[in-house]
Order: sequence, then C-alpha cells, then structure tokens
Amino acid sequence: MARIVLGSDHAGVRTKDHLVGRLAAAGHEVEDVGTHGTESVDYPDFARKVAIRVAEGRADLGILVCGTGLGVSIAANKVPGVRAAVCRSEYEARMARRHNDANVLCLGERVTGLGLAEATCDAFLAEGFEGGRHARRVEKIHAIEEELS
Repeated sequence: MARIVLGSDHAGVRTKDHLVGRLAAAGHEVEDVGTHGTESVDYPDFARKVAIRVAEGRADLGILVCGTGLGVSIAANKVPGVRAAVCRSEYEARMARRHNDANVLCLGERVTGLGLAEATCDAFLAEGFEGGRHARRVEKIHAIEEELS
C-alpha cells in the first residue's frame, strides 16, 4: 500500500473527497490537505502542499484535482522533484508512471467523471517506473531543475 497525499481547490473537492474515501478503504495511507468545501480558494496553495510532501518523501504519490487539472499541474511542477501529469485516461496514467516516473496525478473534475477518475487513479497507482531508456530522460529533467535552481 502507498502513502498518498491528495489536494484540490473548490472545483475539484467532490472528486478529491470521493478518491480519499476510496483509497483509504483500499488500505492506502491517505492524507487530505484540503480544501474541504466549495468556497472559492486558490489552487496553487493546495498544489504546493501536495507537491512539497511528495518531493520531501513524506508521501509516495500525490493526487491533485481542480476544474481541468491544468492549474494544479502547472503549480505542482514548480516544486523540484515533482513530475505532475494531467491524465484524462487510464492509458495516459499508465504511461505517465511507466515512462515519465510521474509522482503526482492531476485530474479535472469538470472534464472527468467519477468513474473515469477512479479508473485513471487505479491505473496510476498500479504502475511503476520502467527505467531503462526512460531513466536517462527523467534524469535530464532533474538536471534542468538543478541547473535552474
């Protein structure tokens, strides 16, 4: 079982809450960093919380939800060591893990129904990084972070 941290803004709270319950019921160690209501909040605040926990190793993986998944992915990817991927299908989730060693899944509640969000999340959690030729590419991403920090 994995240590998973989840966060969302107001536009993703329904999906985030659903996934929190589902993942906890499956036996994962789950941390919910908010938000916990539908009052308007700023997605970078929650993306930062999730990304830092993943980058520091306090969580194995992160899941972020906003209206489209785009805003939280942009914000999370500002944290060195985070490879956040917006995934709208099981295939994208599998490839993000296998080839890009993605460690944060970003979903959009306004564009992805609960059933697809569940399936995408399951695919993301079921996969691991293949390494091999992909490791060289992920290392180049890390080198960019090091060079620019």
